[in-house]
Amino acid sequence: MYNKIIKLIIAIAIFGYAIYQFVENNIGNGIMLILLSLIFVFLYFKNEFILLAFLRLRKQDFDGAKKWLDKIKNPESALVKKQQGYYNYLHGLMVSQSNVNEAEKFFKKAITLGLSMDHDLAMAKLNLAGIAFSKRRKQEAQKLLSEASKLDKQGMLADQIKMMKDNMKRAQGPTQHYGAGGSLRAQKRRG
Repeated sequence: MYNKIIKLIIAIAIFGYAIYQFVENNIGNGIMLILLSLIFVFLYFKNEFILLAFLRLRKQDFDGAKKWLDKIKNPESALVKKQQGYYNYLHGLMVSQSNVNEAEKFFKKAITLGLSMDHDLAMAKLNLAGIAFSKRRKQEAQKLLSEASKLDKQGMLADQIKMMKDNMKRAQGPTQHYGAGGSLRAQKRRG
């Protein structure tokens, strides 16, 4: 795993060699080397292992995504801040099926570090709302759910948000009391 600074150094070196190629009237080589240096700049901002993990996750291959994320040995030195957020976000998605407490930690850290797309931030908050609701923290769950619905501007998570709200309403519904309650007819018979 390359340190993030090494990618910039390689990009600058290739760009410098591209300028030398322009000076030597090798215009085609210079253009090709500038494009090559742009790839390293792109990989500085979008980590290659996180991109490959996203592709695996889209195919529902959690083991493959975990394999790519495990190649990042030291996320603090190898990734910029937003990439660290996505690193934790992906770990939270994968762990959420088996360990809710660990998934909550990953999602909270991802939100703290920041995610660049509102849709991803809404998904993280929606997952946190589900975790909070399952732990009977209804006020926190409602707050996170409203934040997720505000962030979901394109309505991609509208069905999941609506389902979560319905589940929360059902759980807050009146409880059945046995004995004294019942229908009016049953109460008249008793009286």
